[in-house]
Amino acid sequence: MNVGLDVMGGDFAPKATISGALLALGEFASGDRIVLIGPEDLIRQELAEAGGRADDFIIRHAPDVVGMAEHPTKALTQKPNSSLAVGFGLLKHHHIDAFASAGNTGAMMVGGIYSAGTLPGIQRPATSVIVPKENGSVSILLDVGTNPDPKPDVIYQFGVLGSIFARYVYHIDNPRVALLNIGHEEEKGNLLSQAAFGLMKGSSDFNFAGNIEGRDIFKDKCDVIVCDGFTGNVVLKLMESVYRMLVKRGLRDNYIDSMNYENYGGTPLLGINSSVIVGHGISTAIDIKSRIHRAKEVHEVDLAGKIREALEHISINKEQAN
Repeated sequence: MNVGLDVMGGDFAPKATISGALLALGEFASGDRIVLIGPEDLIRQELAEAGGRADDFIIRHAPDVVGMAEHPTKALTQKPNSSLAVGFGLLKHHHIDAFASAGNTGAMMVGGIYSAGTLPGIQRPATSVIVPKENGSVSILLDVGTNPDPKPDVIYQFGVLGSIFARYVYHIDNPRVALLNIGHEEEKGNLLSQAAFGLMKGSSDFNFAGNIEGRDIFKDKCDVIVCDGFTGNVVLKLMESVYRMLVKRGLRDNYIDSMNYENYGGTPLLGINSSVIVGHGISTAIDIKSRIHRAKEVHEVDLAGKIREALEHISINKEQAN
């Protein structure tokens, strides 16, 4: 299979992306290729400086770059030769099987929707983050910024998406899905939380575990945590700041190290009809290596196909159709 990598995506590109690609290359099986997408001369220069060989990769020339602050739709349409636009073009025409980038998140969302399309029944794709639990296992938190103001039925779909992701990528049998709220009681929370709880309660589409509070996030009370993207992004940034603070103070152990985002490599854009991995803007070489492997794994397990199959049977889609 071919995994496409946006060489220009991220705050430390292209050095970090090229270094990450070289790290991943050594662990790829024969027949699998990494496709480097970006300015060809720059890619060759960075490979040479890092001691790599251009012949070990497939290089696709893309001279332009979409900046982190650019408007997603305008940037993709006005810069058709950017590394993001070229990458999504390769994905659309099946020249690559998966695409990974740490570039403009909004542009990744727009590009994923327009190049691959959303899966039938999905209203809004979502992004997630892995949360390490005290017992050494992990849970999945979504959404973490893609949908800051969703409707209750979109929150419900997050439960479906997260449950399938946990089952097929993290191999968690019958994942427990919880709603992040300000209390455990059914009637707690704002109008969105109360309405989402009403939809999720008694669901036959996933194993609903009820509400959890912020203090429960690192406990083994669930395997999937759903919330609106505004709340999820606040939680994500708080987790990152706590990790950096602990490391800065010299407090390290296996659990604290598991909070390092570099271990997880990014998250699939859940709900689109392809394998797209969105990475952190401050990605390092280790994180990028992990992202390339995550893209390969998501494609190999056919995560999009598993979600598509599940969506054909979920109850909320049937109710909306009627």
